[in-house]
Amino acid sequence: MPELSHRRRMLVLAICCMSLLIVSLDNTVLNVALPSVQRDLHASTAGLQWTIDAYTLVLASLLMLAGSTADRLGRKRVFMAGLVVFTVGSALCSVAPNLDALIAFRMVQAVGGSMLNPVAMSIITNTFTDPRERARAIGVWGAVVGISMAAGPLVGGLLVESVGWRSIFWINLPVGLAAFLLTLRYVPESRAPKARRPDPVGQVLVIALFGALTYAIIEAPNAGLVTVLPFGVVALAALAGLLWYEPRRDEPLIDLRFFRSAPFSGATVIAVCGFAALGGFLFLSTLYLQNVRGLDALHAGLWMLPMAVPTLLCAPLSGRLLGSLGPRVPLLIAGVAMTTSSVLFAAFEAETSNVTLFVGYMLFGIGFGFLNAPITNTAVSGMPRAQAGVAAAVASTSRQLGQTLGVAVIGALLAARVGSSSYREVFVSAAGPGWWVLTGCGFAVLVVGALTSGRWARGTAERTAERLSSTEVRQAAGVGA
Repeated sequence: MPELSHRRRMLVLAICCMSLLIVSLDNTVLNVALPSVQRDLHASTAGLQWTIDAYTLVLASLLMLAGSTADRLGRKRVFMAGLVVFTVGSALCSVAPNLDALIAFRMVQAVGGSMLNPVAMSIITNTFTDPRERARAIGVWGAVVGISMAAGPLVGGLLVESVGWRSIFWINLPVGLAAFLLTLRYVPESRAPKARRPDPVGQVLVIALFGALTYAIIEAPNAGLVTVLPFGVVALAALAGLLWYEPRRDEPLIDLRFFRSAPFSGATVIAVCGFAALGGFLFLSTLYLQNVRGLDALHAGLWMLPMAVPTLLCAPLSGRLLGSLGPRVPLLIAGVAMTTSSVLFAAFEAETSNVTLFVGYMLFGIGFGFLNAPITNTAVSGMPRAQAGVAAAVASTSRQLGQTLGVAVIGALLAARVGSSSYREVFVSAAGPGWWVLTGCGFAVLVVGALTSGRWARGTAERTAERLSSTEVRQAAGVGA
């Protein structure tokens, strides 16, 4: 791809950020609308979990396929297809007649979403070739998540209270259309020099692993162990199949050699833990503010601002620190802040006081604001540029898998302890185990971030990149892996 002018690169970055905005905004807006959806469609706690997890589950299952497909067929082409499918899915969600239809249409959205964020990140990686400039661009990318978290609760609250929950999906329509037209005009086409062959067996195994695991976790409190045990067995068998099958392919869906890089492996673990904490945090907070405190959607959205605004402010700061100091400092800040926030809720019931609730939300927002940029940068840095789409897709998959598991695990723990009791009476105590799980997630971010961001870790990344590059050269020459 020819070198673009600075103005054109900024425009490409803005277009890619538009896709991230509608995908991220969709999640934060939906969280505020959950109680309204619950009342209107008579949904159980498990039903609410599925409205979120049906989306993130499909997204996690298809992201790596979308990344490799974009590298093969063209990133601009796949990105535009994703915008069309996501926008159509949003329109369908707005007219869903019942909970089952809403869940199905959320899955349509996710098919489109899988072609947006990892492909957009791949476009950014290939547009910004200077490492320092790329780190700043990724910082801006992370700031968009903060914008969505800041705007989502307010926009969602206003729409839910004034028009109804269905209107939250309308905001994707004009943004999706504008992004499509701008992409058509300004984003250059790019693809990997060597096309990667599809891996249908690997794709089926990934879907089986993620789907069976999520179903088992969400349905366990209601269906019982005997019912969900077969799904657990399917998940284990799919995992074993991936570990056996993928290394035997020349061009696997998941190149397990990536994980020889300690920073890449660390970024994957941090993404799963960090976004599990985010998914669980938003799920518990939304239900508490509206079903326990009795706030309407708008005032619940206002209460989320102490978390959202620090995320918005800290994300670009994280990008600057990343460009100058590397990933360790942002990761340590993220781990400390998220752990401290969760401990306030787990050990001191922070939600029972306005002051501690405010502090807990603010600390979590600071932590999450510093988290996103180092995950993305660490995942793609050091990898051959031809592998950028797949590497970015693995990082995005880890995020979505984490959020899926966070909602599934925290929701299951909550449902098991609430049972048939009133939310108002038992919510704080019932949420305790969930907050301890989130504490563990924050602590994992801290420890893994410290272990995988030093000199030894960078050495493993350099050796992994050399092996991958030499393998590509041999394959291109027809020698074989």
